[in-house]
Amino acid sequence: MFFFLVACGDAGSSSPLDFPEEDISSSSVLEESSSSRAVSSSSWTLSSDDSRVTSSSSLDSSGIVSVTAFVTDTFEVFAFGDIRIDFVADSFLTRFSYGDVVSVMVPGFDTLDVPVVENYGNVFPGEFFLYVSSGLNYITLAARYGQMAEIVGLGREVEFPVEVVIQMKEKGGYVDHLEYLRNLVMAYSAESYPDLSVEQYANFRMVRTTGMGEGVLYRSSSPVDPSLGRNLIADSLSGAAGVKTFVDFAESGEYAELYSGFAESYYATQNVVYLNVPPGFANSPFKEGLVKGLRFMIEHDGPYLVHCTYGMDRTGYSIAVLEALMGATAEEIKADYVTTHKNYFNVTDGRQVPLTQKQVELIQAVIVRLMRNAYKVEGVDISDFENADFAAATERYLLSLGLKKDEIDALKARLK
Repeated sequence: MFFFLVACGDAGSSSPLDFPEEDISSSSVLEESSSSRAVSSSSWTLSSDDSRVTSSSSLDSSGIVSVTAFVTDTFEVFAFGDIRIDFVADSFLTRFSYGDVVSVMVPGFDTLDVPVVENYGNVFPGEFFLYVSSGLNYITLAARYGQMAEIVGLGREVEFPVEVVIQMKEKGGYVDHLEYLRNLVMAYSAESYPDLSVEQYANFRMVRTTGMGEGVLYRSSSPVDPSLGRNLIADSLSGAAGVKTFVDFAESGEYAELYSGFAESYYATQNVVYLNVPPGFANSPFKEGLVKGLRFMIEHDGPYLVHCTYGMDRTGYSIAVLEALMGATAEEIKADYVTTHKNYFNVTDGRQVPLTQKQVELIQAVIVRLMRNAYKVEGVDISDFENADFAAATERYLLSLGLKKDEIDALKARLK
């Protein structure tokens, strides 16, 4: 199976969640580049007179709204990885609303529970969703910075058209997410965070979950990228902690070396693996990068520090996987994930105010969805997240990604 990787740019009008990978502006709106999605949006139009193309809707005996349609074209699927579904968006919106959670069933392939949204930026990087834009003659099953065709398993050998059934899962189940996360705002100067410590401002901390050794694993914003105004702090704290090995999900080594001050940094004197992968957690580029990063950790001494740009999305997911492997509880994983968001948000009138309890719960739910979805693609079920055996499940997950049992054992020994 062969896929082209498109890792930048999403379609849709600007929204407060339209941030490229991890970028969120201090004014709460940072538009993503729409160039790649604009190409895909104009590259294919369904043939309405194709006799194979039909769609229907129904209300079953239990009162559940359901629609049936088809995927009929291969260009969008294999060039961009999105799954375009032959159902007129405005007609779809007479049956479903933005913020609904629906089950998308591709018989013989997979079933996914996803929110209905009008902008690619209405979900966090790595999340799955159904993109419905009024005026279009199709709807799109997609993964933010990922390739849904690979996730679902639609390969070039598939005979089209492919039937898709979409059924209501939870009416309005994603509305709170859209409402509360629109208000997440961060800033780029320490003056906006008078109540944070230096470590918190740099999003630098030791990972202290169950099973993790003291002073072994750290996470932070980038110690070299100056765009956040936190790199010098993160680099200095890394030196103070004695970090010997860095795992950089954000860029290539050639690009990192171009940053001002790189040559003089503590970072430049240590072991670094540059992964340069997008936050499509269920897709091959990220999975291959994760395996490469973990093998680098196995081969080099700690303490270790994992980072991307903000230390939020790619770092957040990867650290959650390591915490799970070492035996962390669901509450520990969710709490550590949300700590990053507490370190960045909410800035109102130039000063940070605490996240509301509702926002905390919504952000914690993000890592639950990301892990459930990515593990499920590998055949590992953690749907009962609160009671999952994370250590066993994560070992199966990493084996599926390509790590060997002895490598996993060595990694655990490094992190104890």
